[in-house]
Amino acid sequence: MELTPLKTFLVVADLGHVTRAARALHLTQPAVSAQLAKLEEEVGEALFDRTPKGVVLTHAGALFRQFVEDGLGRIEAGRRALKELAGLESGRLSIGGGATATTYLLPKILSTFHASHPGVRLFVREQGSRGVLDAVESGELDVGVVTLRETDLASIALRPWIDDELRLLVPKDWKLARRRTFQWKELDGLPFVGFEAGSAVRALIDDHLRLAGVAVDVVMELRSIESIKQMVATGIGAAFVSRHALGRREHALDARDGNPSRRLAIATRSGRTPSAAAATFLSLLHA
Repeated sequence: MELTPLKTFLVVADLGHVTRAARALHLTQPAVSAQLAKLEEEVGEALFDRTPKGVVLTHAGALFRQFVEDGLGRIEAGRRALKELAGLESGRLSIGGGATATTYLLPKILSTFHASHPGVRLFVREQGSRGVLDAVESGELDVGVVTLRETDLASIALRPWIDDELRLLVPKDWKLARRRTFQWKELDGLPFVGFEAGSAVRALIDDHLRLAGVAVDVVMELRSIESIKQMVATGIGAAFVSRHALGRREHALDARDGNPSRRLAIATRSGRTPSAAAATFLSLLHA
């Protein structure tokens, strides 16, 4: 059903006269009469009784008027809501990523976004790359930050974002703490605080250890980088962490035979139009 005849119906009902309604709508009287006739045909009821002084609503017309006013009001409210959404005055943005992204890379960008669009609700989830990809595919997340690698999810679009390098932290009382570099073979048998098994960053570290023929003693597995750093500080073991997670006063070692490195990527659902909030946030990420 077209909206124009409904709006015409309300104007005629308010004015009680087809000719006056036509003048108010800047239409001809026959055009208004034709719209009313078509509307009455569609609903299958007479909506007006014609009188010498004009028109009055029938019982069916009076009942129908309530629904038309409510329906047009809701449609107008929907249009206003869409306008607010497009103007980032409202809406929701959900983002997921690993510990490095959510703790060290995204906060400043999220702060910039929130300062410009405080009406948009932000939801941030810390999760491993596979979980983030699954959530982006299902629509739970608008944007994900993951370690770039091959994915079997055809509906996911990956765009390279930031190169990351892992560096070695060791307890202050270790001999290695007095040096700036190390060789992988020197790590053999040492206690290590590792990322949780199954995570992309853990797989990256394990691959480097295996290729170097080194076996470390993983004494603890954690997801939080800050927790890992605290465990290193208390002397529990060494750990690899992102260079983005290192403070100015934190001493980290470089591998003379190559630090583990990875590329972080932005994950979105391919073939889907992003919301205004997601599109704006993506432009900030890529700026």
